[in-house]
This record gives sequence, C-alpha cells and structure tokens, in this order.
Amino acid sequence: MTTPRTEHLVLPGVLTAEQAAATVGGILTVQREDGAIPWFRGHHLDPWDHVEAAMALDAAGEHAAAERAYDWLARHQNEDGSWYAAYADGDPQDVTDRGRETNFVAYVAVGVWHHYLATGDDTFLDRMWPTVYAAVEFVLALQQPGGQIGWKREDDGTGTADALLTGCSSIHHALRCALAIAEQREEPQPDWELAAGGLRHAIRRHPERFLDKDRYSMDWYYPVLGGALTGAEAKERIEAGWDRFVVPGLGVRCVVPNPWVTGGESAELALALWAMGESDRALGILQSIRHLRDEESGLYWTGYVFEDRAIWPEELTTWTAGSLLLAVAVLGGDEATCAVFGGERLPLGLDPDCCA
Repeated sequence: MTTPRTEHLVLPGVLTAEQAAATVGGILTVQREDGAIPWFRGHHLDPWDHVEAAMALDAAGEHAAAERAYDWLARHQNEDGSWYAAYADGDPQDVTDRGRETNFVAYVAVGVWHHYLATGDDTFLDRMWPTVYAAVEFVLALQQPGGQIGWKREDDGTGTADALLTGCSSIHHALRCALAIAEQREEPQPDWELAAGGLRHAIRRHPERFLDKDRYSMDWYYPVLGGALTGAEAKERIEAGWDRFVVPGLGVRCVVPNPWVTGGESAELALALWAMGESDRALGILQSIRHLRDEESGLYWTGYVFEDRAIWPEELTTWTAGSLLLAVAVLGGDEATCAVFGGERLPLGLDPDCCA
C-alpha cells in the first residue's frame, strides 16, 4: 500500500494529515484485489458508490487503485451497457439486485473524467471510452419526451418511465462529463448535448415530471450538486430548505421528519455549497459530522439517530468516507475534483429554455 497524498486533504476541524491517510487507507483495505469496492466487507457493491469511492482514491493520489476500480466496471458491464444495481461482495457473478438503475449506470462517466483529469492518461481514456459510450446510450434509451430519464430497467427488459429528481440530477452531471470525454477525444455527440439540455430544462422548470420525494434531502440539494441549478436559482433552493434539513452541529437529515443525520448527505451538501461559492458553510457542515468518524478504521458511520443518541445503522461505508474526502478535496483546491464538481470544462448541453 502506498502512502496517500494528503496535503490537500487537511482541513481544520475535519481532517489532519494522519486522519486523511487513515481514511484513504480504510477504503483501500475494503477494496478487493480485482478492483471491486463494496460498501464494506461482506456487504454488496453498487456501481454508483463504487465510483464515488474510486474518485476519493484518485483525489488522494491512489491512481492505480482507482484504475483497478474502473477496470472492474469495464470487465463486468452488461451487453446493453448497464450494470446491475447490486453485486455480492467478492463475487461479481452473484447479482443480488438485477434492476439496472440509470443514475448508477451513468455515473461511470463522472469517475472516468475525474481520473483523466487527475492523471492525464489518454490511454486510460481511450480504453474506457467504449464503456462510457455504452453506458450513456443505455441511460438515454430511457429518456422521456419531457426530458426526464426513467429510473431503471427491470431484469425482464421493462423500462420504468417514472423519474427521480435526485437520480436525474446525478445523470445530468454524468452527461456533462461524458460530453467532456467525447470532446477530449474529438468525437462530438450532438444527441447527448440535446439530451443533457432537455434533462436540465426538466429539472429547472418541471418538478411535476418527477416522483414526489420532497421529504428527502437529496432532492433538495442534488439539482445544485448535479449542476442543473446555478447562481441565484441554486442559492434560492438551498436557502429554502436549509432549516428543514440541516441539524446544527450534527449534519444533514436524510429524510424529514426522521431524527437521523447521515454522513453521505452531509458531505454532498458541502460539495453543493462549495460549488455555489459558499466554502465557509461547506466547512461548517463537514465539521459537524466529526462525530461520525471511527478513528480505529478511519471510516465513517453511515448515520446517527440524534433523539436516541445512537449510531445507526452500525456500518462503516466506503462511500460515506469517499464523499467526505471529495468534499475536503474541493475545499483543499484539488484541481481535478474542483473541475468535476465546479463545472469547469463541462458542456452545459442545449437547454431549450435557454435557446428559445
């Protein structure tokens, strides 16, 4: 195991250099030899969280380990460009959820672009391009006339037209990263530009096109995190939900009114705040979830039920640690991570609302 590059992962009240190295080491300990990164040993792997953890490894300079994670995806991609929603730890042939969720599938583009920006490895980008291309084509096959993208395709091939705002916001981010990859390779994809624009328009202007998940904090901040809402629109949305979802000194609720704060949602909100230019508030959110850190492993508990003063569930997840490391990386000025979450070099797509 190499020594992680942690100078930009030091953040007052959040991580010391030693703590950052321990957190990266915690993810590396969970990663399998074949590159797979499950939630934790003995639990399942899902493609989205696998990518999130791999991005954190790249942010720490663990590029070889991150590349193994992307190679795992390339080896196990289905013929239609998808991945299943869950694989048993240690056995990619043991599929525990055979649904194929569009936001899970799309996220590979974010990770691949991040790895390229971190390494400048054109060979890697060339090798992963067919994987990214097939994944995006799978996802866009479920785009609806209103621009939103259906949640998943069942194992029997049936597509679900219902769309999730959080998932579609993540897909919006992924499509922009996929377009950046295509641009870097000089292989323009005008259909993807139209799809990204239509999706952004739906997110910004047509909330009725998505299932009502208003109680979930992710539906609150993800349109900002995914880059669909920026500027005054982003600020207005975040301010409107702040008192509803943020528990001072503890973090961000996963869902209201439940007295449960979660590390992943808190770190993602910090990323969204940073993208809005509110680094001080982002830092405050990250400082508020220090209580979720397990010093022995360097990882983070998924959540905390504050009325009962109890950790729940009792699981230390790679993706919670990964999201925190990515939030710390942007606040620390890591160029690749800032570019991916700040929108630098990411095409907007052709939004019909802007082009009318």
